[in-house]
Amino acid sequence: MTQSIAGFTLVVADYDEAIAYYTRALGFELLEDSDRGAGKRWVRVAPAGGHGTALLLARAANDAQRARIGDQTGGRVGFFLHTDDFHRDHAAMRARGVQFVEEPREEPYGIVAVFEDLYGNRWDLLELKA
Repeated sequence: MTQSIAGFTLVVADYDEAIAYYTRALGFELLEDSDRGAGKRWVRVAPAGGHGTALLLARAANDAQRARIGDQTGGRVGFFLHTDDFHRDHAAMRARGVQFVEEPREEPYGIVAVFEDLYGNRWDLLELKA
């Protein structure tokens, strides 16, 4: 049997601001933006040129969901963006206004730095060692 994770949901405050951030600041591609009626949309983004998992950007629909925006993993790094060139992507992301909360560091597994998305969710930008 073969399985893979096709995507996961990220609760956001607004579809258009989330699309703008993920496509402009992080350089992701907009894969789909379909109207589902009643103000709902099916919005998927993924790293440009990547193959695999996509983010489903889902606008919060109630107070409980709005309370989770930016804190979907309890303040831990919950998302991992792998790159084949850390320094290139780190510099490009900083130039586009991405907020890194620490300086890049060398670890036994590779080069990593934590950044926060527009809502405060924590991500690792990570280049793994060969």
